Amino acid sequence: MKPVFAIVTLVVFLHACTWVKTTPEGAKVRVAQASEIEKCERTGEVTASLKSRVGGFERKPGKVAGELETLARNEAVTMGGDTVVAESLVKDGRQTYGVYRCQP
Repeated sequence: MKPVFAIVTLVVFLHACTWVKTTPEGAKVRVAQASEIEKCERTGEVTASLKSRVGGFERKPGKVAGELETLARNEAVTMGGDTVVAESLVKDGRQTYGVYRCQP
């Protein structure tokens, strides 16, 4: 009985975990809609990816989407961007974002 409890506890713990942390620079990157970037300069594109399944269990879609957004924001800084816009839906733990510089 104890091994089953340990496995269930581990699955619940892993299901709730957030592994991706926003960097201090990434925290300054804005997430926008396509309609908000008409006056911005595109600096590139980033495809964020991570595991959407852990140990055979599907992670919560909201957690996966949030972590992909965090990865995109962190990467935008290295591309000279201050804004990201999702350009695809989340599929198999992957999502593409456009990176833009909106602040002079």
